[in-house]
Amino acid sequence: MDKMELKGVYTALVTPFSRGAVDYGKLRELVAMQIEGGVDGIVPVGTTGESPTLTTNEHMKVISEVIAAAGKRCLIMAGTGANSTEEAIELTLHAKEAGADCSLQVSPYYNKPTQEGLYRHFSTIADKSGIPLVLYNVPGRTGVSIGAETVARLAKNSNIIGVKEASGSVERVSEISELCDITIMCGDDSLTVPMMVLGAKGVISVVSNFMPAQLKKMVDACQSGDFATASAMHRRYFRLFKDLFIESNPIPVKAAMAMMGMIEEEYRLPLCGISASNRAVLAATLSRALDIKLK
Repeated sequence: MDKMELKGVYTALVTPFSRGAVDYGKLRELVAMQIEGGVDGIVPVGTTGESPTLTTNEHMKVISEVIAAAGKRCLIMAGTGANSTEEAIELTLHAKEAGADCSLQVSPYYNKPTQEGLYRHFSTIADKSGIPLVLYNVPGRTGVSIGAETVARLAKNSNIIGVKEASGSVERVSEISELCDITIMCGDDSLTVPMMVLGAKGVISVVSNFMPAQLKKMVDACQSGDFATASAMHRRYFRLFKDLFIESNPIPVKAAMAMMGMIEEEYRLPLCGISASNRAVLAATLSRALDIKLK
């Protein structure tokens, strides 16, 4: 089987709620909007999809619903990581059976494994699931970083095809590329253009939840070598990229989407609504960047 090509814009999709339950009808609408916007892929149930507060049944159903709604019109990278290796395998096997194209595997959180533990964790999932895996390095969330040398060891496994780099360090692109041949996807919207200059192949984006076409245009410009256009777009949206993380993700992006009339502004505890002061900052940034009037 040919190795899956990982590139472009993948949207880390929010999970919409209504009265405490997952709103599957709204979820399907969001998938349709993403496909209309031209994204290359969708990532259900990642950090942005509030994976820690979904039940196992909800987690699996969201993935299945997104796959069905997409109807093979874009790729699906299912968020199936966990801090338990066996749970990650269970979720990944379900995603594979449901028709996901690949899986996003976040580093185990809270238990803070060693680099050897990380290597064994990801290797075991890759070997037992038989679906392409993308490592997810986000030490600000998990408390542990996947070392560049560990990424290089894991890259030797044919089922491990990429890494989502969300450490906030552009240098990681060069560090990893120097050690191995693995596809790097940016995990921070504000670093997309700088990382792609150094060889990243695209972005797993939060902002594309409500502006997929613009993110696609910016990434396509990078891919074609038109960094003048990409840089101009980066400058235009930079403050929005930053203010979408003014509080813990996905609080601001859900607030922004609610302001735009796309979803209900609903979270699950321990996440809660954005503060009044940060709401005002976000609303001003959003209105200015997109030149729109908000609800």
